[in-house]
Amino acid sequence: MKKIITIILFSISILSVEAQIDKLAGPKIGVTMVQSGSLASILRKDVSMFSNDVRQEWTGSTGKYGAVMSQYGWQWETRFSDGGNVTGIVEWIALVGGMEKGMFLPSVSSMVGLRNSKGIEFAVGPNLSLGGIAMLIGTGYNFKFGELNVPVSITYVPSQNRTYYPSLTNSIQHSVIHPTGARISVMVGFNLSK
Repeated sequence: MKKIITIILFSISILSVEAQIDKLAGPKIGVTMVQSGSLASILRKDVSMFSNDVRQEWTGSTGKYGAVMSQYGWQWETRFSDGGNVTGIVEWIALVGGMEKGMFLPSVSSMVGLRNSKGIEFAVGPNLSLGGIAMLIGTGYNFKFGELNVPVSITYVPSQNRTYYPSLTNSIQHSVIHPTGARISVMVGFNLSK
Protein backbone atom coordinates (compact mmCIF):
# COMPACT_ATOMS: atom_id res chain seq x y z
CA MET A 1 0.00 0.00 0.00
CA LYS A 2 2.83 2.40 0.86
CA LYS A 3 4.45 1.75 -2.52
CA ILE A 4 1.20 2.54 -4.33
CA ILE A 5 0.78 5.82 -2.42
CA THR A 6 4.40 6.74 -3.14
CA ILE A 7 3.99 6.05 -6.87
CA ILE A 8 0.78 8.12 -6.98
CA LEU A 9 2.43 11.04 -5.19
CA PHE A 10 5.48 10.97 -7.48
CA SER A 11 3.15 10.88 -10.51
CA ILE A 12 1.21 13.90 -9.24
CA SER A 13 4.50 15.70 -8.64
CA ILE A 14 5.67 15.08 -12.19
CA LEU A 15 2.32 16.00 -13.75
CA SER A 16 2.04 19.19 -11.69
CA VAL A 17 5.31 20.51 -13.12
CA GLU A 18 3.42 21.22 -16.36
CA ALA A 19 0.76 23.26 -14.48
CA GLN A 20 3.19 25.65 -12.84
CA ILE A 21 1.85 29.02 -11.76
CA ASP A 22 4.51 30.20 -9.33
CA LYS A 23 7.87 28.83 -8.17
CA LEU A 24 9.61 29.59 -4.89
CA ALA A 25 12.98 28.44 -3.57
CA GLY A 26 15.17 29.08 -0.55
CA PRO A 27 16.99 27.73 2.50
CA LYS A 28 15.30 25.68 5.20
CA ILE A 29 16.57 25.14 8.75
CA GLY A 30 15.22 23.39 11.79
CA VAL A 31 15.52 20.76 14.45
CA THR A 32 14.42 17.11 14.49
CA MET A 33 13.50 15.16 17.60
CA VAL A 34 14.05 11.42 17.18
CA GLN A 35 12.27 8.79 19.25
CA SER A 36 14.36 5.96 20.71
CA GLY A 37 15.47 3.57 17.98
CA SER A 38 18.38 2.89 15.66
CA LEU A 39 18.71 6.52 14.45
CA ALA A 40 18.74 7.85 18.02
CA SER A 41 21.44 5.28 18.91
CA ILE A 42 23.58 6.55 16.02
CA LEU A 43 23.01 10.20 16.96
CA ARG A 44 23.94 9.52 20.59
CA LYS A 45 27.04 7.71 19.24
CA ASP A 46 26.10 4.54 21.12
CA VAL A 47 26.94 2.73 17.87
CA SER A 48 28.97 3.68 14.80
CA MET A 49 27.08 4.32 11.60
CA PHE A 50 29.02 2.22 9.07
CA SER A 51 30.90 -0.39 11.06
CA ASN A 52 30.48 -3.92 12.34
CA ASP A 53 29.89 -2.43 15.82
CA VAL A 54 26.34 -1.75 14.65
CA ARG A 55 25.72 -5.44 14.13
CA GLN A 56 27.14 -6.38 17.53
CA GLU A 57 25.50 -3.53 19.49
CA TRP A 58 22.06 -4.06 18.00
CA THR A 59 21.79 -7.66 19.19
CA GLY A 60 20.12 -6.12 22.23
CA SER A 61 18.08 -2.99 22.75
CA THR A 62 18.49 0.27 20.83
CA GLY A 63 18.06 2.14 24.08
CA LYS A 64 15.22 3.97 25.72
CA TYR A 65 16.31 7.55 24.99
CA GLY A 66 15.70 9.64 21.93
CA ALA A 67 18.00 12.25 20.38
CA VAL A 68 17.88 15.66 18.74
CA MET A 69 19.65 16.86 15.59
CA SER A 70 19.78 20.03 13.52
CA GLN A 71 18.65 20.16 9.90
CA TYR A 72 19.86 22.42 7.11
CA GLY A 73 18.93 22.37 3.46
CA TRP A 74 17.02 23.83 0.53
CA GLN A 75 13.36 23.86 -0.47
CA TRP A 76 11.84 24.18 -3.95
CA GLU A 77 8.12 24.91 -4.10
CA THR A 78 5.84 24.95 -7.12
CA ARG A 79 2.30 26.21 -6.87
CA PHE A 80 -0.29 24.71 -9.17
CA SER A 81 -4.05 24.67 -9.51
CA ASP A 82 -4.64 28.08 -7.95
CA GLY A 83 -8.29 27.99 -6.90
CA GLY A 84 -8.40 31.39 -5.21
CA ASN A 85 -8.92 30.37 -1.59
CA VAL A 86 -6.96 27.10 -1.95
CA THR A 87 -3.70 26.58 -3.83
CA GLY A 88 -2.10 23.25 -4.67
CA ILE A 89 1.60 23.00 -3.81
CA VAL A 90 4.42 20.58 -4.57
CA GLU A 91 7.56 20.83 -2.45
CA TRP A 92 10.96 19.20 -2.87
CA ILE A 93 13.15 19.44 0.21
CA ALA A 94 16.80 18.31 0.45
CA LEU A 95 18.24 18.34 3.99
CA VAL A 96 21.42 17.37 5.80
CA GLY A 97 21.06 16.52 9.49
CA GLY A 98 23.40 15.87 12.38
CA MET A 99 26.19 18.26 11.36
CA GLU A 100 26.51 19.56 14.94
CA LYS A 101 27.43 15.97 15.89
CA GLY A 102 29.98 15.65 13.07
CA MET A 103 27.60 13.54 10.97
CA PHE A 104 26.26 13.84 7.43
CA LEU A 105 22.71 12.43 7.38
CA PRO A 106 21.05 13.39 4.06
CA SER A 107 17.34 13.17 3.30
CA VAL A 108 15.13 14.14 0.37
CA SER A 109 11.37 14.64 0.54
CA SER A 110 8.66 15.34 -2.01
CA MET A 111 5.39 16.66 -0.64
CA VAL A 112 2.07 17.39 -2.33
CA GLY A 113 -0.50 19.45 -0.50
CA LEU A 114 -2.79 22.43 -0.18
CA ARG A 115 -2.41 25.95 1.21
CA ASN A 116 -5.42 28.16 1.92
CA SER A 117 -5.60 31.94 1.48
CA LYS A 118 -4.79 32.45 5.20
CA GLY A 119 -1.45 30.62 4.80
CA ILE A 120 -2.36 27.35 6.54
CA GLU A 121 -0.96 24.35 4.69
CA PHE A 122 -1.05 20.54 4.83
CA ALA A 123 1.04 18.14 2.73
CA VAL A 124 2.12 14.48 2.52
CA GLY A 125 4.74 12.62 0.55
CA PRO A 126 7.68 10.23 0.54
CA ASN A 127 10.88 10.83 2.50
CA LEU A 128 14.11 9.07 1.49
CA SER A 129 16.94 8.92 4.05
CA LEU A 130 19.66 6.52 5.19
CA GLY A 131 16.92 4.74 7.18
CA GLY A 132 15.01 3.97 3.97
CA ILE A 133 11.82 5.34 2.48
CA ALA A 134 8.92 6.45 4.67
CA MET A 135 5.79 8.59 4.45
CA LEU A 136 6.09 12.20 5.65
CA ILE A 137 3.10 14.16 6.96
CA GLY A 138 3.36 17.91 7.49
CA THR A 139 1.37 20.95 8.45
CA GLY A 140 2.32 24.56 8.82
CA TYR A 141 1.73 28.24 8.26
CA ASN A 142 3.18 30.48 5.55
CA PHE A 143 4.04 34.00 6.72
CA LYS A 144 4.25 36.46 3.81
CA PHE A 145 6.39 39.61 3.95
CA GLY A 146 6.17 41.26 0.53
CA GLU A 147 7.98 38.91 -1.88
CA LEU A 148 9.42 36.83 0.97
CA ASN A 149 7.55 33.71 2.12
CA VAL A 150 8.51 32.26 5.51
CA PRO A 151 6.92 28.81 5.86
CA VAL A 152 6.98 27.40 9.40
CA SER A 153 6.14 23.70 9.49
CA ILE A 154 5.91 20.65 11.70
CA THR A 155 6.48 17.28 10.04
CA TYR A 156 6.16 13.71 11.24
CA VAL A 157 7.84 10.57 9.90
CA PRO A 158 6.60 7.37 11.61
CA SER A 159 9.01 4.75 12.93
CA GLN A 160 9.61 1.66 10.85
CA ASN A 161 11.01 -1.72 11.80
CA ARG A 162 14.28 -2.64 10.10
CA THR A 163 15.96 -6.04 10.09
CA TYR A 164 19.66 -6.28 11.01
CA TYR A 165 21.93 -9.32 10.85
CA PRO A 166 24.28 -8.97 13.84
CA SER A 167 26.34 -12.11 13.37
CA LEU A 168 27.76 -12.33 9.87
CA THR A 169 30.80 -14.44 10.83
CA ASN A 170 29.02 -17.23 12.73
CA SER A 171 27.71 -20.26 10.91
CA ILE A 172 24.28 -19.61 12.44
CA GLN A 173 22.60 -16.56 10.95
CA HIS A 174 19.95 -14.73 12.92
CA SER A 175 18.27 -11.39 12.52
CA VAL A 176 17.25 -8.66 14.90
CA ILE A 177 14.39 -6.25 14.24
CA HIS A 178 14.76 -2.70 15.57
CA PRO A 179 12.59 0.40 15.08
CA THR A 180 14.19 3.34 13.30
CA GLY A 181 12.46 5.78 15.67
CA ALA A 182 9.74 8.27 14.74
CA ARG A 183 10.91 11.78 13.82
CA ILE A 184 9.22 15.12 14.48
CA SER A 185 10.76 18.17 12.84
CA VAL A 186 10.11 21.88 13.33
CA MET A 187 11.36 23.78 10.28
CA VAL A 188 11.55 27.38 9.04
CA GLY A 189 12.12 28.31 5.41
CA PHE A 190 12.92 31.53 3.58
CA ASN A 191 11.55 31.43 0.02
CA LEU A 192 11.65 34.01 -2.75
CA SER A 193 10.11 33.85 -6.22
CA LYS A 194 12.42 32.41 -8.86
